[in-house]
Amino acid sequence: MRSMLRFISPLIVLPALVLAGCATPQEQAAQKQAEAERMMAVYGPACSRLGYAAGSDPWRNCVVNLSTKDDIQRYGPNGYPGYGYGYGRWRGGWWGW
Repeated sequence: MRSMLRFISPLIVLPALVLAGCATPQEQAAQKQAEAERMMAVYGPACSRLGYAAGSDPWRNCVVNLSTKDDIQRYGPNGYPGYGYGYGRWRGGWWGW
C-alpha cells in the first residue's frame, strides 16, 4: 500500500502545481500590456529618431520590428540562444561527429 502511495501522490500533486501556475485572462492581459509598455519605452525613442511620429501606426510597427529583430539576434531564428536548431556543440562540435 505504501509503495502505491508513492506513485499516486505525484499524480495528484503535479496537476495541482500546474494549475497553480496558470494565469487568469486578466493577469495575461496585464502581462501583455506590461510587455507592450516595455517595448515602447525601449524601442520608441529610436523609432522617433528615425522620423516616425510617436503613437502613429508606422511608429508602432517600427517598435514591433525592432523588438523582433532584437529577439532574433538574442535567441536565434528558432528560439535557441546562439545557435539554430541542430548546430553548435551538438553537430560537429564538442561531440566530434
